[in-house]
Order: sequence, then structure tokens, then C-alpha cells
Amino acid sequence: MKKTDSAPETLAVIDFEKRLWCEGKPVTPPADWKFLPSGDAALTRRVKLAGPHWVVNSSFRNKLRAIGLWAPADIIAAEKTKRQQELATPEYQKRLQASRRQRDKKQSRYADEFRAAVIAFLDFAPKWAAMAERLADAVTEHAIPVGSGTVARTERISIEERAEAAVIAWMRHQTSNYDNMAVARISGERRRVRHDINLESRLILKEYRRGWDVDQHSCPLAKALRNLDREKDSRQQPADQTGQTDQTGQTDQTDQTT
Repeated sequence: MKKTDSAPETLAVIDFEKRLWCEGKPVTPPADWKFLPSGDAALTRRVKLAGPHWVVNSSFRNKLRAIGLWAPADIIAAEKTKRQQELATPEYQKRLQASRRQRDKKQSRYADEFRAAVIAFLDFAPKWAAMAERLADAVTEHAIPVGSGTVARTERISIEERAEAAVIAWMRHQTSNYDNMAVARISGERRRVRHDINLESRLILKEYRRGWDVDQHSCPLAKALRNLDREKDSRQQPADQTGQTDQTGQTDQTDQTT
């Protein structure tokens, strides 16, 4: 495909052989073009406005997503230089810090709202209120970080539906053997397995909602929360304890090997 004076934006999909395709035909970028990966939205936007370009999409989970664009190398270089100069200015740094503070506030508000929605969905009996608090903390910590890709980040469903889906997903991975389960490669089989595990998770939640006397030694949910507590405790232990002398003045044996 030859470059023209008014080359339009062309969508190209990368196939499994890493070849570019457009409208069912393989295409090759002009020799003086260069690939700009996605990552800096402002830079990508400026390169698009500066001249001809091809947006490159890749198929992921049966959906197309932009992974970058091809454009003249001189345009990319010029816009990169302008962008780097802008990033170095004090004015930009001030705007960046203000934007981060605003984003952190918004994230904090969402975390509180999402956690409240999780508590409302759990609806545990008063005797299990502490268990609900621990579970809500665990689900929120896992689900709400920006870029986590979890259902809690979508805006296509209500926050109540997000909270419910996040709890069930967390329990599927933490209270069952789902992650290590060998699922037959049969159409619909993984969906069936997930459905069965989700039903088991809901039955566990039902026991806490009704205020039943749940055996904390055998309950999968109680076990998962205990494991999570142990993991947190191990991460919080000071890293500099290795090699410290004990009360007898002898060096820890773990530090004697060189």
C-alpha cells in the first residue's frame, strides 16, 4: 500500500503471525514510517492530528483494542520532543500533581462507596458483623485498584451489581480449587463449573446471613480470611530481622551461610 498525500486513518488488525491486515488484505507501512506503542495518550493524540497514520488494533478476548499506531517517523520524533519539553516545565508538573490529588480523592471516595455496597450485599447477621467487615475489606482491596481489570472497575452495571459480582468472584478464587482445577475443553464447561462454584459461595453467605453457628475451622470462607491475615502478617514483618542477634548474643543461623 503506497502512501498518498491525503492518506486516511486506516484500521489494521494484527493477526497471529504479527502481520497487518486491512479490509481482508495484508498491508505494509511505508518505509519511512515508525510504530508508536500505546501508553502516552497525549502523544498519540498529537501524532494523529499531525498527519497520516494507521491505528493498529489487536484482538483480545474477541474484542479489538488499540495497541498503537504507525505514522511518519519524523512526525513521531518531532511530537516526542515537544512532549518531553512540555513534561519538563514547572507548569506541567503543577498540573500533574493537582490531577493526581484529584484522582486520589476520587479513588478514595469510590473505595468507600464500593465497600459500603459490599457490606449491604453481604447483609450478615449481627453476630457475624465482624466477618462481614473483614470480607468487605478483602474484596475492596482486591477489586478497586485502577487497572485491576476486575468487575469493580466497570461502569456498565450499577455499583450494587459490581459489589455482588466482586464478592462472588473473590470467593470463587479464594474458597474453592477453581484456579487449579482442570476444566475439560468443552463448550460451556468452564461456565458450568463457575456456576456450580458460585452457587456454593452463595450457600456459604446464606449461613452467615441467617446467623447460623458456622464452624470456623471448616468453613471455606473463614479459612480464606485466616490465610489472608497470615499473608498480611508475613508481609509486615521487618525485612531486617535476618541476621539480628537473639537475647543470648548469638547470630541467627539463617544468616551464617555465605
